[in-house]
Amino acid sequence: MTALSLNIQKTQRLIRKFKGRRVLVLGDVMLDRYIWGDVSRISPEAPVPVVEVRKSTSCLGGSGNVSQNLGSLGASPILVGVVGDDEEGAWIKRYVGESRGIFIDAERPTTVKMRIIAQHQQVVRVDQEKKKPVASEIEEKIAGFIEKEKYEGIVISDYNKGIVTRTLMERVLPFALKRKIPVFVDPKVENFALYSPVTFLSPNHQEAERIVHHACHSDADIERAGREILALAASRYLIIKRGEQGMSIFEKGKKPVHIPTIAREVFDVTGAGDTVIATAALGLLAGATIQEAAAMANAAAGVVVGKIGTAVCSPEELLKALERENDKG
Repeated sequence: MTALSLNIQKTQRLIRKFKGRRVLVLGDVMLDRYIWGDVSRISPEAPVPVVEVRKSTSCLGGSGNVSQNLGSLGASPILVGVVGDDEEGAWIKRYVGESRGIFIDAERPTTVKMRIIAQHQQVVRVDQEKKKPVASEIEEKIAGFIEKEKYEGIVISDYNKGIVTRTLMERVLPFALKRKIPVFVDPKVENFALYSPVTFLSPNHQEAERIVHHACHSDADIERAGREILALAASRYLIIKRGEQGMSIFEKGKKPVHIPTIAREVFDVTGAGDTVIATAALGLLAGATIQEAAAMANAAAGVVVGKIGTAVCSPEELLKALERENDKG
């Protein structure tokens, strides 16, 4: 593992360039609902804890969390996705603010993930969702919206809930290539064949294992997987997220780089992948090298896993984390 040493003055300039960047986020919009409480006894009805509720909170999840992360870092995201004709969908449209890219599909519910948290630990998660592909008329509206908006990059945040389809990718990716718009993808294995050509892919190591059909534990395993993935997909860059083992960075024609995690304390990994794709995309759009973008994404992920629930990282938190790592180095 190599701890990347960044030039802090250059990093400060890059982070300042995040501000106001228009980035379109296409993917599965969700509502993350949290029930917070305490456990002091086991239910007499079944061997399960009884959670005494103190409060409940809601926030954007899925691709909505990518959008939130972009906004927290200073960018101006345009969120594109689908919600149901229900209370949760109405909440999302109100919360997003600029909701022109949020389309209503009355035939499906808004995707909701409800997590019950007690003593800083997740007790259970309850999902409300419908995974079938979106209707062709909704798909046409999404494609038309993407083709008429102005932005510098596209982040595809795929949770395999039905937004990322073959027909939509066959329209969006050639459009982006023709317009020279970079495309950054947080992939799902089931749709891996759809992501070409793109600028950047960021699977985690479990997803990488499923793509290449072999273990991805050691650096050698990961390097083999990275070469295989880049041979399968038309992508300029690849980052494989390895959890507590950090990240591995690949660029065609160059030697892989492995960087350690910089998380000081892990409370909750929810949404950390969203933070990685948002930060890395902004880094590359601001003019960073892939190593610099990955180092910033790694630092931002280290910030959010130290928080409970779906969380984001601010420019100040990101810079502080990077400065701390440089001081250690």
